[in-house]
Amino acid sequence: MQRTLCSALPTTPPGETVRLQGWVHRRRELATVAFLVLRDRSGLAQVVVRDGSALPPEETTVEVVGTATANPQAPGGIEITDPVVTPLTEPAATPPVELWRPELNASLPTLLDHAPVAWRHPAQRARWELAAASVRGFRSTLDAAGFTEVQTPKFVASATESGANVFEVDYFGRPAYLAQSPQFYKQQLVGVFERVYEVGPVFRAEPHDTVRHLAEYVSLDVELGFIDDHRDVLAVLREVVAGMVAGVHEHAPAAVERSGARVPVVPEEIPVIHFRDALAMVGAPEDEPDLAPEHERALGAWALEEHGSDFLAVEGYPMAKRPFYTHPEPGDGRWSNSFDLLFRGLELVTGGQRLHRPSAYDAAIRARGEDPATYAPYLQAFEHGMPPHGGFAIGLERWTARLTGVANIREVTLFPRDLHRLTP
Repeated sequence: MQRTLCSALPTTPPGETVRLQGWVHRRRELATVAFLVLRDRSGLAQVVVRDGSALPPEETTVEVVGTATANPQAPGGIEITDPVVTPLTEPAATPPVELWRPELNASLPTLLDHAPVAWRHPAQRARWELAAASVRGFRSTLDAAGFTEVQTPKFVASATESGANVFEVDYFGRPAYLAQSPQFYKQQLVGVFERVYEVGPVFRAEPHDTVRHLAEYVSLDVELGFIDDHRDVLAVLREVVAGMVAGVHEHAPAAVERSGARVPVVPEEIPVIHFRDALAMVGAPEDEPDLAPEHERALGAWALEEHGSDFLAVEGYPMAKRPFYTHPEPGDGRWSNSFDLLFRGLELVTGGQRLHRPSAYDAAIRARGEDPATYAPYLQAFEHGMPPHGGFAIGLERWTARLTGVANIREVTLFPRDLHRLTP
C-alpha cells in the first residue's frame, strides 16, 4: 500500500484504507476514546483510537493504517478510524518545546539551542518554506532571462571587499580565507556567460551582535553584462524580487498563512532617491558616508506614504563608502553608480555598476595605495575584454525576516552562526 500524505486526505473517498507515516503531533486520551494527531511534511491528520491501545509519546515516528472516515470536525473533513498504529522508532523523548501548541512560547535562546526540534513546529517550519519558495522564484526568474547558475570557491586567497573582516583558515599550511562574497568570480564569469547568478553561503567576520547581522548567511548573487548603467541592474533586481514574491504565492501559500507573513506587492517601477537627497530628507549631515538604521526606517516610511511602496532604492552612495570596483557617477566622481534597496525600512540589497576597463582598475587600486599586481588573478579577465556590467546581492535571511516581521534575523535562520554561536 502506498503512503498517503495528510494533505491528500480531503480528496480520499470515505471507506478507503490508507497508510500514513509521520510524527505523533498531539495525543488526547479520554475515558472511552483517544485522539492522535499525526503530522507529516504536508500537514496534520486526526486518528481516532477506540480500542484502548496505548499511544506512543509525542514526536515518536509512527505508521498508521486505517479507514478514511468523513467527519466535519476533523482537519479537511476526513479522519482515520479503526487504526493500527505502529511505532517506527523507540518512544521519543519529551520535546524541549511544546510543538503541538499553535505558537511557540519559548525564548529565542531556547529555540536556537534546540533548533533541530524547534524547527518541527508548523509555524516555525513555515518560515523556511517561505525562504525556499523565494529561492525557487529567484532561480526561475533568472533562468527565464537567460542567466546561468554558477558555483564559486568559498576558500579564497585574499579578502574580496577589502578590510580585515575575514575568517582566516589553514589551507594546507598556508593562510586562506572564507569568501566574503562571490564578487570577483561572478564578475569574471560575466566574461564567459554574460549573465550569471549564484545561491550560496558567504562569511563575514564582523563583530556585530545585532538583530540584523550574521557571520554566515545565504547570499543570492547576480551579475550581468552589456548594461548602460546601474539603472539597468535595478530593473533586473525589480524583476527578481517580483519573481521571488510570485514564488512564495505559487509554492508556499499555506506557509504564508501559518507564519503570518505579509507578502509585498512589488511596484512596476521601484521609487528611487539619490543619497544626497536622502540625507537631506532624514536631516543627516551632508558629509555622512552611509545611512544609519534609523535613517533607513524613516526613508522606508516615506516610500510607503509617498509612493505606496514597501521598496525604495537609494542610489549614488559616496565612492568613499563603496568598494574599489564600483563605477563612479559620470560627471561627479564623489558619487557612485550604485544603490541599496530598502525593504520596509531595512537594507536588503546592495548593487550597482562595476568598473570594466583595465586602466580604471589600475587607477582605482593605486588610489588606495595598493599594487594592482596583488589582484592579478582577478584582473586578468578585464585585460582580455569585459563588457560594461553590474550586479547585486540579496540576503535571503533578511528577506525572510522582513516577510515574517520577526524581530531577530536568527528566528528565520536554520542554524545561525554569529559572534557567540557555533552550535548546533
